[in-house]
Amino acid sequence: MARRGDYVRWGPDRWRLYRLVGREIARSMRGASARLTSSPDILARVRVTGLVIAPQDLRTSDATFADDIYSGLFVFAGRSLAVSGRSPFDYTPPSPEWADILYGFGWLRHLRAADTALARANARAFVADFMAGRGDPNLARSTPVAARRLISFLSQSPLVLEGADRTFYQSFLKTIGRSARELERELRRGLPPQGRLSAAVALCYAGLCCEGIEPILRRATRILSRELDRQIMPDGGHRSRDPRFAMELLLDLLPLRQSYLSRSVDPPEALLRAIDRMLPLLRLLRHADASLSHFNGMGATAADHLATLLVYDGTMAQPMSHAPNSGYERLESGRIVVVADVGAPPPLPFSRNAAAGCLSFEMSSGPQRIVLNCGLPASGAELRRLARSTTAHSTATIANTSSCRFLVGGGWWGERFAAEWLCRRLGSVILRGPGDVKAERTDAGEARILAARHDGYAEDFGIVHERRWQLSGAAGRLDGEDAFVRTGKGRHRAQDVAIRFHLHPAIVVRGEATDDLTLTSPLGEVWEFQAEGAAIAIEESVYFAGLSGARRTDQIVLHLRVEETTQVRWSFARRMGPGA
Repeated sequence: MARRGDYVRWGPDRWRLYRLVGREIARSMRGASARLTSSPDILARVRVTGLVIAPQDLRTSDATFADDIYSGLFVFAGRSLAVSGRSPFDYTPPSPEWADILYGFGWLRHLRAADTALARANARAFVADFMAGRGDPNLARSTPVAARRLISFLSQSPLVLEGADRTFYQSFLKTIGRSARELERELRRGLPPQGRLSAAVALCYAGLCCEGIEPILRRATRILSRELDRQIMPDGGHRSRDPRFAMELLLDLLPLRQSYLSRSVDPPEALLRAIDRMLPLLRLLRHADASLSHFNGMGATAADHLATLLVYDGTMAQPMSHAPNSGYERLESGRIVVVADVGAPPPLPFSRNAAAGCLSFEMSSGPQRIVLNCGLPASGAELRRLARSTTAHSTATIANTSSCRFLVGGGWWGERFAAEWLCRRLGSVILRGPGDVKAERTDAGEARILAARHDGYAEDFGIVHERRWQLSGAAGRLDGEDAFVRTGKGRHRAQDVAIRFHLHPAIVVRGEATDDLTLTSPLGEVWEFQAEGAAIAIEESVYFAGLSGARRTDQIVLHLRVEETTQVRWSFARRMGPGA
């Protein structure tokens, strides 16, 4: 699905790598200087003496998970581990994502839902294992995991502490205090932006829920306000453009707002503004099947979590259709919804999950997805790299390469060492991608029209990709046009182009490689796909974001060869079913 050309090319990208190394070294030096010259640790001489409140956990729980735990089965991030009566901390994690969930302890909520003496005893035993130092401290130390663990311990303290003796209680308080001190020190050392936000949220919880460390609340609230103002854009999107991160952040911000009120402390204005802005954007990205569009790090949607969040949307109005800062557009008419990615890649520090999916789109009719992107799998480094490539999105690829370049190791040994060092610190960020991305919306009667373009292929191939969607919901029809415009840049020889439309696994596609195909949905709808200016093929694809893991599916691919400026027209037309 992807090839080496999706990643750093050591000619044109070499100086970008060197500049990034220089910036990261400078950031490390600033962090070291801050540690030497900063004021004393605000939490150095204080300790947690008690817990005042336990914040609400909005994430839904499943009591059957307690049965799996009792039987020794831990299933996280699409991977499972059978512990055979031992502690899960004694085993090598089956994947990094599995380890993040284990050491984050968010799964304690499932044991709380069971509401049995056995579940409470199991919860205390696992927390005691961690407090005793079992497991790999390096896996537990990363800022996002440490922040999640602190919030989980506070939220699930009624479960963990019910029936506990005084020795366990005191150890639990010491662990919470130590976690808060470590997060506060990490903030002083200088963290990537999303890490700063996660740490600030967790420290605000600690300051509100704990007796003895109240001094941290003022500093944490100040940092939280600053980071929310910096990272939440005016249209409600997070600067990472990652719907999953935004949804998880909201699941923490809403109870945090209530925790401020429970302690008779006014929530910061930045927190209230962020919540009010973020909820409507989730509605823009939502399809009628209660899941979010698969863009820039979004995998399977926890539909119950999304439904819980949208209850807090006071407007409960029609979804907004235009998010210019986040780079997303929504076309809706009748039963048909089209959501498109028309934004440039996020800034480099925010791009570790971002994808090369510019001008990709997803289409649904009622509760049935028809066209989609492959989505991000729950775990697996190689699969995640594939899922971020342009070929995993319903858009056009040129010469089987992505419109972005991702940072991975390569080149001669010095460059390989530098790239691997950066990857350990930043992840596989986007080093280069579309810089000039434009979009424009118009209406023509009942038709909704969106036109966009990006220059992600201009530097290497001298081609600008333009795409136009026209949605006529009353007619049950989506018409599209892709244009490949030659510029004065790049290599001017003819290039192979593939325009991909990944289909939901429930869609059955039939037809020959001619000019039309028939698509059948489980809801009884029949759609016809037609194209002009390219050869049609049905090829295999994979849907990474299925609730039960990756699933085989099909994709419609339009193949053509671009020498000069070329246009391709295509359409999806409903021929049978509701509204036809």
